[in-house]
Amino acid sequence: MPKKSVLIVGAGPGGLATAILLARAGIRTKIVERLPHVGGRTSAIEFDGFRFDRGPTFFFYPRILEEIFRAVGRNLWNEVPMVRLDPHYRLVFGQGGVLETTSDVPRLEQQITALSPDDAGAVRRFLDDNRKKLELFRPCLESPFLSWRDIATARMMRLMPVLRPWNSLDRELAQYFSDPRLRLAFSFQSMYLGVSPFQCPSLFSILSFLEYEYGVFHPLGGCSAISAKMAEIAASLGVEIAMDEPVEEILFEGRRAVGVRTPAGETRADALVINADFARSMTRLVPDRLRRRWTDRKIAAKRFSCSTFMLYLGIEGRYDQLPHHSIYIPERYEQHLREVEFEHVLSEDPSFYVQNASVTDRTLAPEGKSTLYVLVPVPHQHTNVDWSVERDRYRNLVVKQLSKIGLDDVEGRIRVERIITPDDWDRKGEIHLGATFNMAHNLAQMFHRRPRNRFEDVDGVYLVGGGTHPGGRLPMIFESARITSRLLLDDLAVEAAFMRPLADTAKASLAPAVAGLGEVN
Repeated sequence: MPKKSVLIVGAGPGGLATAILLARAGIRTKIVERLPHVGGRTSAIEFDGFRFDRGPTFFFYPRILEEIFRAVGRNLWNEVPMVRLDPHYRLVFGQGGVLETTSDVPRLEQQITALSPDDAGAVRRFLDDNRKKLELFRPCLESPFLSWRDIATARMMRLMPVLRPWNSLDRELAQYFSDPRLRLAFSFQSMYLGVSPFQCPSLFSILSFLEYEYGVFHPLGGCSAISAKMAEIAASLGVEIAMDEPVEEILFEGRRAVGVRTPAGETRADALVINADFARSMTRLVPDRLRRRWTDRKIAAKRFSCSTFMLYLGIEGRYDQLPHHSIYIPERYEQHLREVEFEHVLSEDPSFYVQNASVTDRTLAPEGKSTLYVLVPVPHQHTNVDWSVERDRYRNLVVKQLSKIGLDDVEGRIRVERIITPDDWDRKGEIHLGATFNMAHNLAQMFHRRPRNRFEDVDGVYLVGGGTHPGGRLPMIFESARITSRLLLDDLAVEAAFMRPLADTAKASLAPAVAGLGEVN
């Protein structure tokens, strides 16, 4: 019997991890990638001897990728050398004060006491509670949510009083910290998902916990080194990776996807995995008539994340006084995020994140020079902002804004620079609305309400990446690869003893009690 075959559209982290797992299970696997390099948003930008991460700039919660590497006989730490960062970040508050976050709890407590004596004992309580919360919630993050019945299980019902998803993240943190600066120090991580802590469901308090518990790491060479190593491992397992080969059409027989057409011709397979931006790939590659739950009209009605304004700066000399990561949080932070998410206007005192990677990794810049990566949350594409007009003005504002973290002389030290706006993410990056964090991670767009790992609208199509369950950021993207791979292998009746079986949620189902709810779109 010939081997089963799978085509993966996109060589981002999720597609590469899926390819590794499928190839390990004996599936004939091919990746088609529109760009000349792997990694998608987790790739590098290189020019004039400087190297920058395009998107994600650090790695945390290594457990999932460790297990994927172990499944194919590799050791993550040997394959991708990493430096554990301490501090994780320097947080500079517009209303006054600085906090250097760290996994060294006594040192963290000292800083918190200096900022807010009344909150001195809250850190350990937060960590203890979220350690239990993660342990309870982890099976849900590792399982597919293919219908509302997967929410209505005994396990999920028992979790609700712990997760309190009806609370915002900020409201959840108010149970621990009275000082709003400290609430932000333990909740700003929701912006990794492109959603404000004042809007994000409280269950995502586990994001900051994961950093404090497991650490924050810099892969030498940048996060793109992870993508490059996964591509190398995939190739060693027999995966074919076709670069510069954009998919022009998904081929269908009835409602079943049977392959793709690229400029190189047609390729057929038993199943198709999409690791491209969900909204863009659906509206361009899958005819609207074939989609029921995710029609063009319904996709247009969904909430999408914010976008990012990016500066990649090659600097003369180094800023050794600046840590690897710094974040400025303006005094009117909630208003700033409201402007980004709901009013769709540019803030004049925006928050920003700076990676000063050269203090850790000297390989990223020529001798005597360094890199600064600057990210500013901004609205996704909207008629309120014309980037052909605003691009240069906002660039100048952001460079001046860097003085808020002590970088007063950046303009005179810039030797080379690149800018990426939401318009660039949209047109060149093929990201719907330039929404770099996919669909917003609000309660109405999570679990079964997110596009599902086994795509529900057409047969033979599976999804992987930040646009599907369990969501954005690298750890969850790698988990989506495991979920999708297990579903696909089960559907192809391929045994894979090296992978844990999917959780059997049906046995604990409370479906009869909620049968009147129906399917939620």
